[in-house]
Amino acid sequence: MGYLKPISISLSPNVEKDDVKLALNLIIRPWLWRKGKSAKELEDEFKQYLEVKYAISFNSGRSALYAILRALGASKGSILLQAFTCNAAINPVLWAKMSPVYVDCNTKTYNIDIEDLKQKIAENPDAKILMIQHTFGQPANMDEIMFIVRQNGLMLIEDSAHALGAEWNGQKIGTFGKAGFFSFSRDKVISCVYGGMAVTDDPDLAEKLRLSQSEFGMPNLFWIKQQLLHPILLHFIILPVYNFLNLGKLFLILSQWLHVLSKAVHWKEKRGLKPNYFPRAMPNALSILALNQFTKLDKFYNHRKKISNYYAENLKGTKFILPAENSLIKQSYLRFTVQHPKAHEIIYDSWHKQNILLGDWYTTPIAPHDTKPAEMRYKTGMCKNAEWLSRRTLNLPTHINISMKDAEKIVKFLEKYESKK
Repeated sequence: MGYLKPISISLSPNVEKDDVKLALNLIIRPWLWRKGKSAKELEDEFKQYLEVKYAISFNSGRSALYAILRALGASKGSILLQAFTCNAAINPVLWAKMSPVYVDCNTKTYNIDIEDLKQKIAENPDAKILMIQHTFGQPANMDEIMFIVRQNGLMLIEDSAHALGAEWNGQKIGTFGKAGFFSFSRDKVISCVYGGMAVTDDPDLAEKLRLSQSEFGMPNLFWIKQQLLHPILLHFIILPVYNFLNLGKLFLILSQWLHVLSKAVHWKEKRGLKPNYFPRAMPNALSILALNQFTKLDKFYNHRKKISNYYAENLKGTKFILPAENSLIKQSYLRFTVQHPKAHEIIYDSWHKQNILLGDWYTTPIAPHDTKPAEMRYKTGMCKNAEWLSRRTLNLPTHINISMKDAEKIVKFLEKYESKK
């Protein structure tokens, strides 16, 4: 029944057999779920890999960002950040009682637009924090950004959720600012379903982050069990019959409705509210899963680069607009993002005609599509580039479970929309 399994960009894409085996081993050992040595081991691995002084783990990138904002004492202030993002980047700002100031994005790199950033800084002199996003794993222009940060006395936070392993001019992303944070959610560079890390070289900030980690406490056992079940049920039940009378999809929806599995985004987050499982520290069981994925970081990167190069080679010369190239960057290739006027139609048709689930990051300036913009304090027209891109972009999968045969099928499907020039 392998043909019933979709080619998917999400649905825990990084999970391999060893990850499933590890989750099975953990699900029957609840005494390992909350406390243990693995969170510290993960933090130590991150410090060594990024060459930073401090790494503090949390149960999500959202929790890590929230802890950073609290540690910076930023309550009731304003923060500059880009549109064309996920509500997971906005909500911690709202939870910290701060006001987001939206900056438009560049239509070629999908990262923050430098000219609009300069204008928003001039219009918002009270904004003392800048958060930049390395969208889809493509580093933002750190030379320009660091110049602006120093010129205006801003504190820089790097949203590196997409960019573990990426570099700007030889320096690893996440290490430029006052602090950076990473995500290990189900469709990131490495994944343990939920997880995150805050990093910094500032000892005072690190001490406050560690205090927050202790204050937040661990998630409850029920929540941890939900995350451990995710790779198990996806592997054995959901994916194998996903497209057979929609049984796999229905099982996933039912499992989430019955709270057997968690959702990637809680309904409260679409309204600017905080679910009760955020913020929390990183539990031991999920740290074990993350450590296992961390050992495969180079393997994952090489595969994603190979698949991305195939897309670039075979879509060159079509009317699909390919990602911008820059000799100064090493990107993570988390997703291969292209632009096309019929992007939404292509996403819809790929699923209904070919059993291919292409990516929809981002079909609205603040995703997911059913996020309430007003609750995010975003108004239509604030960021016209982001709104334009949200109608024209789609993501192609690059993860470890995408074979070259899968990539060939995707390219062949896309070629039906655009003939060679």
